[in-house]
Amino acid sequence: MTKRSSLTRRGTSARAAARARRHLRVRKKVRGTPERPRLVVTRSLKHIVAQLVDDTKGITLASASTLDVSIRGEEGKKTEKSHLTGKLLAERAKAAGITAVVFDRGGYRYHGRVAALADGAREGGLEF
Repeated sequence: MTKRSSLTRRGTSARAAARARRHLRVRKKVRGTPERPRLVVTRSLKHIVAQLVDDTKGITLASASTLDVSIRGEEGKKTEKSHLTGKLLAERAKAAGITAVVFDRGGYRYHGRVAALADGAREGGLEF
């Protein structure tokens, strides 16, 4: 019998538990404020979701996803769609009056789709 982490529950994999531990380690240092919200990335096998969160109030200020109608119909690879998602989030953030954010990679490596989303957000005008 293997030793089970406190983060693993019945039905969750060791890989998901390791990501949860990494995310908690990142979240200890990264905090979103109304002036500089936290850009949270959530990734699945098919889609990617990004949200701007104000941790003081616990609310989402803006969000974008590959499930949005404007991106879902686009042709291209998942990395390209992630880049478009970052641009869309930057547009919505500008409309909400947000120019600077802190990046929360969510325990994922800063590589591939996560990096493409960050590059798209920077290209759209967000600073982090």
